[in-house]
Amino acid sequence: MQHYHYKFRWLPAVAVALTAALFIHLGNWQADKAVSRAAQIDRYNERLLRQPTEVGAVLAAAAQLQDAPVSVRGYFLADEQFFLDNQQENGKPGVHVITPLQIDGSNTRVLVNRGWVAWGANRQVLPAVDVPAGLVIVTGFASIPSTKKFFLMPNRDEPNQRLWSRIDLARYSTLHPQPVQPFVVLQNPGDAHDNLVRNWPQPEDRVAMHKSYSLQWYAMAGALCLFFCIATWRKRELP
Repeated sequence: MQHYHYKFRWLPAVAVALTAALFIHLGNWQADKAVSRAAQIDRYNERLLRQPTEVGAVLAAAAQLQDAPVSVRGYFLADEQFFLDNQQENGKPGVHVITPLQIDGSNTRVLVNRGWVAWGANRQVLPAVDVPAGLVIVTGFASIPSTKKFFLMPNRDEPNQRLWSRIDLARYSTLHPQPVQPFVVLQNPGDAHDNLVRNWPQPEDRVAMHKSYSLQWYAMAGALCLFFCIATWRKRELP
């Protein structure tokens, strides 16, 4: 006759407990990411409904304007224009045109991303992009440039001083020592009649994906504990 008995072993139990704790931690991490992404999307949609904030000479609080509509009056500085490399549109390589704007009545600058333009015949010649002259009113959305560097990004200046690998406000301030707003204006698509493409991406809705990953990690933790409980029972022949 067979009889089941429970045989507890410390080493497997500790290993299972640590692994299950790791799985639960990863599940919590994905759940937090889902909450954070949902909040980001809600903030983005809420700010789209706001009236544009008029940007002046006083430096703004960037975090309060992130993704918010803005409006600014001033003069484009053609001699300070540069290009943001490695930008694609419909699979075509190109650059974003970054033109500083001197805010009307001050020396304060704000960088304006005027949109995308394709490379020409080769990368040795920068695209020719006209710069509007005179007083202009630019409308768009405020975007805070990332200060993170990619692991493989070279820590050196680009060979072409007008072709940048990323928007670096500190670098711009070093080259042009005037006050600069701590964000970039992504110009509205219908704000100017030119050949630049202004197709700005919206925050990706990954809430469902993060929730799914979270449930998978929790399920793996539960399955591991269940397997351990089943595996600790042993058959024994009774006399």
